Amino acid sequence: MPEGHTLHRLARLHRRRYAGSVVRVSSPQGRFAASAVDGRLFERAEAHGKHLLHVYGPDATVHVHLGLYGGFTESPHPVTEPVGQVRMRVVGPTHWTDLRGPTRCEVLTDDEVAALHARLGPDPLRRDAKPDLAWAKVSGSRQSIAVLLMDQSVLAGVGNVYRAEVLFRHGLNPYVPGRGLDKALWDDMWLDLVVLMRAGVKVGRIDTVRPEHLPEVTGRAPREDRHGGEVYVYRRTGQPCLLCGTPVAAAELAGRNLYWCPRCQPAR
Repeated sequence: MPEGHTLHRLARLHRRRYAGSVVRVSSPQGRFAASAVDGRLFERAEAHGKHLLHVYGPDATVHVHLGLYGGFTESPHPVTEPVGQVRMRVVGPTHWTDLRGPTRCEVLTDDEVAALHARLGPDPLRRDAKPDLAWAKVSGSRQSIAVLLMDQSVLAGVGNVYRAEVLFRHGLNPYVPGRGLDKALWDDMWLDLVVLMRAGVKVGRIDTVRPEHLPEVTGRAPREDRHGGEVYVYRRTGQPCLLCGTPVAAAELAGRNLYWCPRCQPAR
């Protein structure tokens, strides 16, 4: 599932191509009520966590959640016939966008958009984010920090990659309960997520390895993985830790794979 930086990257792209223009919106597949926004002014695009919002004005915001299989394709004019199951097509002055396979694609009222924002935790990529709201939930919870970081009502936009990597970068064992963290550590982790996720928006991939640990500095082979980017522990089960050489451990937690270094992130 795409992590938050991907949705913010899409929002930035769609703002650049469509904001301030009247667009044509259709649903070649027929499973989206495109008539509610077709021919209207595309005001702006924004993201909150893993949710993308195309805002058309009063009581008309298209909400997209890509889920596991959703994806956008972006093309310049001329517009061609739809290929495959296109849930939503947006056609602007110079480009057009097709959406396929999302978990959600729906038109929301302003009240429904407000309710969506209210049930999501603060997003490190949003300027209006309030990290203390997440800290209030983390600090009072017996759940592990690994579970809490993936709970979108606690913190929006963090997925499995950012979770594994921020825990490693701060030497925190994933099974430590939320109430076992101190505020200073949480503040450091939040700021680190802001920096890492902003970099993800900029380059379109997740890189979490510090400059001194990159392949060109250490002489190790570059990472080869379909997810791309240089990481410390994510999907590196059994491989040596880039810092201490201990084999990276893996387990399943709350239905998701978990990765950590037993030496660099010891149990307390």
